[in-house]
Amino acid sequence: QVQLVESGGGSVQAGGSLRLSCVASGDTNGRNWMGWFRQAPGKEREGVVVINRVTGSTAYTDSVKDRFTISPENARNTLVLQMNSLKPEDTAMYYCAATNFFTTARTLLHAPEKFTYWGQGTQVTVSS
Repeated sequence: QVQLVESGGGSVQAGGSLRLSCVASGDTNGRNWMGWFRQAPGKEREGVVVINRVTGSTAYTDSVKDRFTISPENARNTLVLQMNSLKPEDTAMYYCAATNFFTTARTLLHAPEKFTYWGQGTQVTVSS
């Protein structure tokens, strides 16, 4: 079992920044794929970014490229998402997820069902 705990959400104005953290504990061996997903009210959960903690292979959704940066801090079993230039459309509950499913980053970005472990989420609200 793997436990994931997110933190760092909050309310900011458009153009602001937030830094989300996800701390993993438990049996993290082999759960090399991790990612951030988000879900806004009335919308489906969408992939924001996924990364292989060992190879560094990464895939971002187009709407966050050049604004968000994912950074695995493997020594601390922590996954950080730095979010800059935030927009109102970034408002959502953000979830950290992990899996040992073997595939490509681009495939996993669009396949939240392939992720076995999920955190409880942290709310991000961006006002205009």
